[in-house]
Amino acid sequence: MDLYSEQEQQMRPTIKFLSLILLLALAYPLRADSPTRPLVYRLEIHDTIQPVSAARLDRALEQANRDNAAALLIELDTPGGLLDSTRQMVGATLSSRIPVIVYIAPAGARAGSAGFFLLEAADIAAMAPGTNAGAAHPVLSSGTPDDTMKQKMENDAAAFLRSYIGRHGRNAQVAEEAVRSSKSFSADEALNGQGQHLIDLTAASDQQLLAALDGRTITRDDGAGQKSSFTFHLNNPRIVTIQPTVRDQVLGFLANPNLALLLLFGGALLIYLEFNVPGTIVPGALGTVMVLLAIFSLDLLPIRHTAVLLLIAAAVLIVLEMKFTSHGALAMAGIVCLGFGTLTLVDAPIPELSIQPVVALALSVGFGIITVVLLRLAIRARRNKALIGPAALVGFPATAMEPIFPANTPSNNQPSPAFGHIFVQGEIWQATSAEPIPAQTTLRVTGFHGDVLEVQPIGQNSLSPTS
Repeated sequence: MDLYSEQEQQMRPTIKFLSLILLLALAYPLRADSPTRPLVYRLEIHDTIQPVSAARLDRALEQANRDNAAALLIELDTPGGLLDSTRQMVGATLSSRIPVIVYIAPAGARAGSAGFFLLEAADIAAMAPGTNAGAAHPVLSSGTPDDTMKQKMENDAAAFLRSYIGRHGRNAQVAEEAVRSSKSFSADEALNGQGQHLIDLTAASDQQLLAALDGRTITRDDGAGQKSSFTFHLNNPRIVTIQPTVRDQVLGFLANPNLALLLLFGGALLIYLEFNVPGTIVPGALGTVMVLLAIFSLDLLPIRHTAVLLLIAAAVLIVLEMKFTSHGALAMAGIVCLGFGTLTLVDAPIPELSIQPVVALALSVGFGIITVVLLRLAIRARRNKALIGPAALVGFPATAMEPIFPANTPSNNQPSPAFGHIFVQGEIWQATSAEPIPAQTTLRVTGFHGDVLEVQPIGQNSLSPTS
């Protein structure tokens, strides 16, 4: 026992020394790797600029600033988008504590319209070979504005661009040409074509871009007039891509005006079906969900109120067609209002955010015709519901199954109505007549009292069957 204790005491220094060596060996790679692997977050925006894009950028900037990342790299490919969302994204980029790099990539990508404003707002503007940027002239999807409105829109967009492009020493005069003349620039033209200097560099990949920025010093403006120098330390960076959340994917899918229109019309037809066939539940529930999704989707887009009024007018005209005989004139006017309303529903600055004419016209004509037909059937069915029992037999031919002779009343010896059985529409009914009728006589039902039909021979004030 004493021998074991003595050996243990002799081994303790050796064990401590080996443990220390092992801990140093494990800790050294972490300590050596940490300062040489700066963190760079990457956000990919390959879509139109709309509220979903703005929300994604806000979350990316919040995460990058919270984790004190070396930079936020935005890989951009967009045809443009909404001005309100663009202003929100430019403001978030300019107020970021960490530098923001906007990189137009991959080859074939573009930064059109709103994308050009985002490119110029970045601390570092870069493009991949084979890309282009510009064509930032403001447009109205509802038609050509007059000269005064056009000048106002151009001046506003140009002033917005000038308000921040000078922070990074880029050519504001050339940049304005993209707004006023819809000029677009290739990567080489934007970099050094005739001294334009709209971007800072070109790179074939994000790794090449970050390697070129390592050690580069820029001047940043904190938005309050305070300028400071910033040097990039991007040696062997660790790039983490910020993936869109499920919410982003769903909202991005819904931010499609054509899909919103399909959901709205389809949901309306299902709700109408539920009202006409009560108790089915599924059409009503599904239709309600579809209409709510359509409203939520349209809420993400700029809606023109005059188009909403046209849609309401279309519904009123189609209903009036059922109430008044217009030989289809009211229904046609309703379909026309429906077509114009759907075509102009979304006030989109670019075609990618507008409702396609083929979709709008097909849905308007199809929905209008289906609605008119269904309403006619429903109204006809409601009217026919009253024609049951004796009321449904008035005007139809019948056959006397037995002679119907008038009976004499004992008190006054005057003729009284005769009773007998007749065969009408496959049924046997009791009938009465003011005159004698032989058996097998062809009759016409002229009225009823309770469950007794009134008849008379064919040829005497006969009536046409009611439908």
